[in-house]
Amino acid sequence: MILAVNKNKELYRSLLKIAVPMMIQNGVSQIVNLLDNFMIGQVSTNALSGVGIANQMMFVFFLMTFGATAGSGIFTAQYYGNRDWEGVRITFRFKLVTNLILSVLACFIFLFGAGFLVSRFLMGEGNPADAAESFNIGVQYLQVMVISLIPIGICQSYAGTLRDIGQTKVPLVASACAIIVNFTGNLLLIYGLLGFPALGALGAAIATVISRFVELGVLVVYVATHKKQCPFIVGAFRHFKIPGRMAREFIVKATPLLLNETMWSFGITMLNQSYSYRTLDAMAAIQIETSIYNVMMVAFVAMGEAVGILTGQILGSGKVEEAKKNAFKMIWFTVAFGALFGILMICVSPFFPSIFPDATVSIKNIATWLIVINGVLMPFYSFTHASYFIIRSGGKTLITMIFDSGFVWILSVPFAFLLSHYTSMPLIWMVAAVQALELIKCVTGGLFVKSGIWAKNIT
Repeated sequence: MILAVNKNKELYRSLLKIAVPMMIQNGVSQIVNLLDNFMIGQVSTNALSGVGIANQMMFVFFLMTFGATAGSGIFTAQYYGNRDWEGVRITFRFKLVTNLILSVLACFIFLFGAGFLVSRFLMGEGNPADAAESFNIGVQYLQVMVISLIPIGICQSYAGTLRDIGQTKVPLVASACAIIVNFTGNLLLIYGLLGFPALGALGAAIATVISRFVELGVLVVYVATHKKQCPFIVGAFRHFKIPGRMAREFIVKATPLLLNETMWSFGITMLNQSYSYRTLDAMAAIQIETSIYNVMMVAFVAMGEAVGILTGQILGSGKVEEAKKNAFKMIWFTVAFGALFGILMICVSPFFPSIFPDATVSIKNIATWLIVINGVLMPFYSFTHASYFIIRSGGKTLITMIFDSGFVWILSVPFAFLLSHYTSMPLIWMVAAVQALELIKCVTGGLFVKSGIWAKNIT
């Protein structure tokens, strides 16, 4: 009994060692994003809506590069578990090449398709003048953010590799530097302090772009000057050849994850588009709710990623049965964090929307109920998130795609579309009904994890 308790403590300690730096990094980042939204909200509610719509597009791109990075990251974690640095080096190259290709493609799409993309969210009931202003702000914001796409892709490659080998503190420091620059830039460029021009939402975009280059610089300099801790960088740029067999394996595993993150993010975007079809107030309310949700979710998101990294390292070291044995322990540990922060989210729901004084009573009311709904469901989100990373850690990327984005497109998106276009259900009840489908996903994820079909050493 004592031995089992000690093993559990060691397991949770290992999880927290990986997760806590990511929690801090994500937490600080999301708090700054919250302040960004607050500052933009002081400009106008239309600015908040326009930036929120543009960020939906950035959200899709970010998760595309995350999926591409995570696909080969499965191999990175397992190669590291086996201390195969050449394998880690090759996965790093693959991440760089893939993310650069995705970044260039996204640049063309956002530059030439910004107007079409933003307009999809401004078709609901509301003031046409407000819709026009939100449209102009959203397009302008998105076209400036294009400059940040390539540094984001490269950052994902560096930061993803460092996390996969357990060096989670370095991305934390890089992110902290970027956050300081972003926040300072927002103060100067949104409001025009210290003689700088007051550019409003455009200033926020410029500050964010600068911060992305700072983050990339910190990561590149650290890895280049700490070759002992990061031996994968030695010879990494000597050539970009990837052995054919390994490239095929990476593509087979990475493609479903890339498709999954792309389809899932598009699915969430479509859900928000369905909500905005009911009323233009929905986008501003979603942006307010997302500001606090993104802060509260950092614990279970970081725990889920840590679960995936640790499980991958255990599988890579050949301890398949140990990985199976620890799976549900790590899931319930993650759920505990989700439940705690879900309660906090519900507690702040009556007060948080009030910090946006320019928002109407209708927007604040919608935002309050959206915060409550997501707070109640946060333990369930935590369960499915940890399940997703466990299934993915053994290379079962096709299953994860069906489990994650397949669920959104088969159930959530059609359900939301039907409710928004063919019923008169109030927006709050519609959101609650769509989000409650997460309970079905929990059952599915639990069955997948219990089956053990994910537990494979793929290196």
